[in-house]
Amino acid sequence: MDASKSHLLLKRAVNIKAIVTERWKQEVQQQLQSQINQLDAQLQQVEGQGQRMVAELQKQNPQPVDPAIQQQVSSIQVQVNQKKSELLERKNQVLQQLQQVQLLEMDQEVTQGQLEGFFRVEVGDNLVHKMQVELLLRDGVVEEIRGEL
Repeated sequence: MDASKSHLLLKRAVNIKAIVTERWKQEVQQQLQSQINQLDAQLQQVEGQGQRMVAELQKQNPQPVDPAIQQQVSSIQVQVNQKKSELLERKNQVLQQLQQVQLLEMDQEVTQGQLEGFFRVEVGDNLVHKMQVELLLRDGVVEEIRGEL
């Protein structure tokens, strides 16, 4: 068998886990708080845009009893309320994540995400074992590589 044909290079997902430290908690809390601030700003922006659109419609047609204008105003209010509802739902999710982070214990391992990486597989390798790899980080530094390389 030709040695150059005895292996393949494949791609796999590598799970990233972090060890909870004081520094990690602070960084994650800052990121989540930043997301909350962005969502608050978006909420204010949506509200302001809706109010400006309604005011513009009313300025163009000073007769508020016009059913077409009332229909447009109602439509704008529905759209604004839908967008606000979506943003509030996202904000609640981030607030829940923030609360969960605050409850984590030191040195606990938490899943942080995934990366893709390449690996070499040869005849006789256990593919299932080669696919199960994780990196364990402590404050961004690789502390352990788990699984078959």
